[in-house]
Amino acid sequence: MKNQRIFPGIILIGLGTYLFLQQSGFTALQTFYSWPTLLIIVGIAFLAQGYSAHDHEAILPGVIFAGFGLHFHLTGKAAFWPANTIGMLVLFISIGFFLRFQKTKNGLFQAFLFLVLAFLILFYDKFIGYLSFLQNGIDLVWKFWPAIIILIGIYFLFLKKK
Repeated sequence: MKNQRIFPGIILIGLGTYLFLQQSGFTALQTFYSWPTLLIIVGIAFLAQGYSAHDHEAILPGVIFAGFGLHFHLTGKAAFWPANTIGMLVLFISIGFFLRFQKTKNGLFQAFLFLVLAFLILFYDKFIGYLSFLQNGIDLVWKFWPAIIILIGIYFLFLKKK
């Protein structure tokens, strides 16, 4: 049976520590007194639940919450960190699927699919620069890629048989 006390325990300890430090006026951690820190706390709680209680389905939301908290802390503060929020969300989803795959051996295709999509979103301008000789064709694909994604989804739902 899965231990269900880990998640609320981590949430309460993290939230209590956050509120205590905020009330105490401890200025060394002033930049962490914001809502992204709360996302990181929730993400750590999910990850602790996923790894300590062997509730491997909690790994994916843990990575998403902690990753988004980290993203919003670093955006605009670290020069190396990309500002593309959608691309980073897709990347964190991919990382979550990879980490969950390690434990469940399920979801590897989704992990790679989200990883490719994340790189396309994050590095679209660089891809276009490297492939400038294919500019017209890529512009056409980029214009219709939502329709292409819908068609692939329909294929997986209705046409692909196991």
